[in-house]
Amino acid sequence: MAQIRPFAGYRYSRSQGCDFSNLIAPPYDVLDEAAKAALLARHPHNINVVDLPHMPAKTVGPDATYAKAADTLRQWLAAGIIQHDARPALYPYMQTYSHGQRTFHRRGVIALVKLSPFGQGHVVPHEKTYPDAIEDRLKLTRATAMQLSPIFGLFSDPRSEVINRLYHDLSKPEISAKLDGVQNDMWSVTDSTTVNAITDLLGTRPVYIADGHHRYTMALQYQKETLAANGGALPPNHPANYCMFVLVAMQDDGLLILPTHRLIGNLHNFEIGGLRSALMDVADIADANIPPEQLAHYIDAILPKTPPHTFGLHEAKSRKTWQITLKQPDVLADLEPTQSPAWRSLDVAVLQRYLLDEIIAPKFAAGQPAKGYTADSAAVAGLTDGTKYQISLLLKNTPLPALEALGKTNEVMPQKSTYFFPKLATGMAMYGLT
Repeated sequence: MAQIRPFAGYRYSRSQGCDFSNLIAPPYDVLDEAAKAALLARHPHNINVVDLPHMPAKTVGPDATYAKAADTLRQWLAAGIIQHDARPALYPYMQTYSHGQRTFHRRGVIALVKLSPFGQGHVVPHEKTYPDAIEDRLKLTRATAMQLSPIFGLFSDPRSEVINRLYHDLSKPEISAKLDGVQNDMWSVTDSTTVNAITDLLGTRPVYIADGHHRYTMALQYQKETLAANGGALPPNHPANYCMFVLVAMQDDGLLILPTHRLIGNLHNFEIGGLRSALMDVADIADANIPPEQLAHYIDAILPKTPPHTFGLHEAKSRKTWQITLKQPDVLADLEPTQSPAWRSLDVAVLQRYLLDEIIAPKFAAGQPAKGYTADSAAVAGLTDGTKYQISLLLKNTPLPALEALGKTNEVMPQKSTYFFPKLATGMAMYGLT
């Protein structure tokens, strides 16, 4: 089970008199040059100066860029722009946001989780990782000796014991900031009775990584390097043995998972009749009878209510939307016999491994299909305009129980299987590794 502990975080000083909204940022890996420039235009001390020193994100930069980020962080610490809390704390962290004309409150807690290798302990992954993204974060962490952004973790709390205990007596937030329409509020809890109760409760449950697989894998590598540098032994409470998480209950009313739709290009002579012929024995294809201007409504409100293993397909040329429903639910049985039934039943696995790899790519693509991704239902029609992408494949969201099921078999989902909305903010609290 997970080992959870409080920590004395590094935070932007409230004495600076600055709007915290100008200092925080989205996770580094969702930003491009324009988005980074917009953040830095808000304030020269925006956390992105340090957290994203090299572009594009998830690529490895020269050593000098990471050294410059570390030097900037040292200057901010020396000037009191960022300060170290005097006492270890748990940090309740709530995000308030709107989606589909509803308002949600996602409540979590920022805390440390003891590192354990995947498949050997209490931290469970669900997505693959890639070397360049890991090396980029590793070089930044070596230089700064700081974990700048938290991992997003999930735990089971069916009776809301953890969150109710943590949030029951909070007053005004210590940090309040708005980012991309999302309200971010954070408190600190140092009362030893409450802290011990929360860590004891969390210590009985595994943690499932929702977002941040590359940064967690990096933390494992950083721990190995620190271990080697210290003669092969570290004290149990050494900072490198832990990683900063935002922990959210799987049952939280504000936890929203969006599907990530696939945009497919480099197709020639795609037509729905050919796809229907290719899928004749496996799936039915029907016109969804959706006007193009109602595509987002179809994705958000109609597709989720269709039968199991139903996909949408929007075509640029005709501007029509089609509905694909499998007649053979275990169509991956022969293609992926070593994967579990739970993995083979994932819509995203069926789409990637069967519809794309076995049908669309060999029949309609000139070489490898171009692939894009979006979780924004309102953006699908505009992106599927026939220039770069000829079709979009539309998914339902991946259900949370799938994370638990695959965790038991140590399997990971295909790329871009989940999109937890909204993203966590970077810059609310940081974790020092020295």
